[in-house]
Formats: sequence, structure tokens, C-alpha cells
Amino acid sequence: MSTPKQVIEMATKAGAKMIDFKFVDTFGTWQHFSCPIGELTEDIFTEGLGFDGSSIRGWKSIEASDMLAMPDPATAFMDPFCAVPTLSLTNTIAETGTKEPYSRDPRGIAQKGEKYLASTGLADTADFGPEAEFFIFDNVQFDAKSNGTFYTVDSEEASWNTARDEGPNLGYKIRHKEGYFPVAPADTQQDIRTEMCLLMQELGLNVERQHHEVATAGQAEIDLRFDTLVKTADNMMLFKYVIKNVARRHGKTATFMPKPLFGDNGSGMHTHVSLWKKGKPLFAGQEYAGLSRMALYFIGGILQHAKALSALCSPTTNSYKRLVPGYEAPVNLAYSARNRSAAIRIPTFSDSPKAKRIEYRPPDPSANPYLCYTAILMAGLDGVLNKVDPGEPMDKNLYELAPEELVKVPQVPGSLPEALDALGRDHEFLLKGDVFTRDFLETWISAKRKEYDALRLRPHPYEFFLYYDV
Repeated sequence: MSTPKQVIEMATKAGAKMIDFKFVDTFGTWQHFSCPIGELTEDIFTEGLGFDGSSIRGWKSIEASDMLAMPDPATAFMDPFCAVPTLSLTNTIAETGTKEPYSRDPRGIAQKGEKYLASTGLADTADFGPEAEFFIFDNVQFDAKSNGTFYTVDSEEASWNTARDEGPNLGYKIRHKEGYFPVAPADTQQDIRTEMCLLMQELGLNVERQHHEVATAGQAEIDLRFDTLVKTADNMMLFKYVIKNVARRHGKTATFMPKPLFGDNGSGMHTHVSLWKKGKPLFAGQEYAGLSRMALYFIGGILQHAKALSALCSPTTNSYKRLVPGYEAPVNLAYSARNRSAAIRIPTFSDSPKAKRIEYRPPDPSANPYLCYTAILMAGLDGVLNKVDPGEPMDKNLYELAPEELVKVPQVPGSLPEALDALGRDHEFLLKGDVFTRDFLETWISAKRKEYDALRLRPHPYEFFLYYDV
């Protein structure tokens, strides 16, 4: 759908009785409110709908809480998880009175990123293709009190259930790091992943493939076809919505938490990026691995700002339990063709100029996609504008480097505070074109430091194992 009139026609044809207005908060969670279908007029697309923004994490204080949700007609779909026929619209957030974009709205930030790209004259389109991994568990329980804390997850596939009484236990459990990609009966989730894919396609998402991932206990991946920045971020929000709710239909739970299991691979969101101008791919050329000089400069910008990017692309304390050596995690800030041990990989599946792209591997699916993709774009553009040399590629297994070699390779931050410190030092590239604002970045850093402090101050169960008898 592209026009308000077409959206109204769609809603009428589908017999919609309600409209659901969705928007993303600072940290990447969809929020919503609903209205009867009688409120659906062409005017709401230009006038917006007022709501109280004071209870949204990281947004307005109560004395200035009036905000406008501006529906985007291109995002319309009939929500498959509502019992009553419901039209869904994704919104950008604006200030009342001026209708200026709200500076802390992630979708608005991504839109400004696209405008900034066009203003540079370097390209008119940035395409993003995410590979978001996730886990489908049968059960999850957790608690955190002053006198105790715990978590437990479970899955019929899990290697730790070989001895469980399942009446009978048939044995086909997936060993740690061996989930890529056995067929049934070891893989128990083929049908549920297929159901997710087919529903995504019904809702307009272009699905490329689905499969079990490396970890035990139901780790999965569904790949979406690339699209423009804002569209891809919109797609990722819908992607998560479908996966979580289809899992719930089956009495299961899906999580995009980067590292829910100790001793096995975590979930990443490898992100493919390319620039285009007037339909021409700009990353194809005669340089290393068939890249253009622009693509190499783009890589240089990402590597130069990678530590700061971590605060937006790997934004949780749990992210840094994934970003450790030994679990196929991209901790080495280098680039290479075909090489999955480097933070930036240049895929070589096709010689077509249209397929030429880079893959940035550190991001994980806990990231707010609007902020993550925009930050990657801004870092890459900074590299192109300043002709940042990425250095020599590293065409070797970086996981097996000798210590004296490895020490020369920069690493991603080892913790969320380290990433936040890097962002505090290195953020001028994000401020260009007023894409990000100092206010937003200060708000982000402050909120994330509070998350870390909340974790830091709590005794950990493993500390009892280590220290109770001291």
C-alpha cells in the first residue's frame, strides 16, 4: 500500500473493525494503541494521532508528553494475530504543533539517515540485508529478588535432555555446536519455521531461506531479502512480531537475546550493506575481492568507528557474552573475502556486480534495527567522505592466530561499558546531517549505563559456586 486511499480500500475489503497504530521505542520494542475503524480517514495520515509519550522508555517527561503518531500508509497490513479483523499501521513520531520529527524516535532517525545519504550525492540508496538468529524454547523461567536469582530454559532438542523421562525419550538431541543443519528427527522445528516464513510472505516480507542454526535447543535463522534502510528496519520489527507470535501459537517461546545458553553459540544479526545510485551498484569494482574503492573506504569507516558502533549494534550486557572468542563470534576488527572469522566479510557467492556487498558481523538481534542500520551507514559514509584506508585484508583464520599476531588485531569492546565509553569519545560521525542528536546519544548512554549497573550490583549464582566457602 502506498496511499491513504489505498489503505482505506484495503481495510474496507478486509472487513477491518479496528486499527492498530504501532511504533518503536528507543530500545527497539514495538508499542501500540488501537482505535475503531471509524477513525480511519485520509486526514490521520497528515494530521497524526495524539498520545501520551511520557510512559515510553527514554522519551518525554510528563510536563511535555503530548506527541503525534504519523501513520505510514506503505506499512499497512492486516494483523494475523488479532481475533477481530485489525488493520496495522507503523508510525513515525512527531512533535505536536510543529509536526517536526521527534529527535528520539528511532524510525525518524533512520529516515534522517536516508535523507543525509541523498544529500551527500554519493548514493541515493543504501540496501540492508539482515540475518537475524533466534532461539525457540519450550519453556523459560527466571527471577531476580534481593535474596535469590535464577533462570532456566528448556527444549526437547537440547543436549542436556538425553536422560530426561519423556515417555519414551527417543534420543535425537542436538549436541552443542552441532545444530547446523541436521534434518528431522533431530531438527524438530522445520514446520514451525516454515509456518513463520509463509506468514511473513503473506504479509509482504521477502523470505530467502530458513534453517536450524549451530546451537542446540532450537536455534534458528530466517533470512529476509535486502531492502532500503527504513524498509528493512520496518521488516525486522514485523519479522520479530511474527516469530514471537507464531511460537506462542505452538505453546513455545522465541527470544532474540544474543546469548541465552552458556557454552554454545549465540545469536547474531549479520548485516549486509551496499550502496546504489540511479540503479547502479556502487560497491562493485576492480579492487580487492571485486570491490570498488568506495566500498573499501566504506569498510574503513566501519572499522574506524566499530568500537563506538558496538554501543548501538550490540547494545545489551548479554551481547558481550556472545562477543567472545571460540563461538564463531566476530570479535576481530578486520575484513576479508569469504572469511567468517573477520568482523567484515565480503561474500563471494556471485560475480554479479549487483550482488557485491559487505557483511558486518558483530551486530546482534537485541539491537534496535533503525539505530543499528543507520549507525552502520553513518560510519561507512564517514569513511567514504574522508577516504579512510581499511588497511590490508586478513585472509587467514583469525581464531587460530598466534598470540603475538592476534595482539596486533583490534577487537570489539569486551563489555557494554567499554562500548559506551567508545561511543562517548567517538560520535561526531553520527551527528552529521542532524541524523543523531547529542541529546539522543546522551540519553542512550545514560540508560544503558543504568542497565549495566543493575546487573553489576546483583550477586550472581555462579559467585556462590566460586566463593560461598571462602
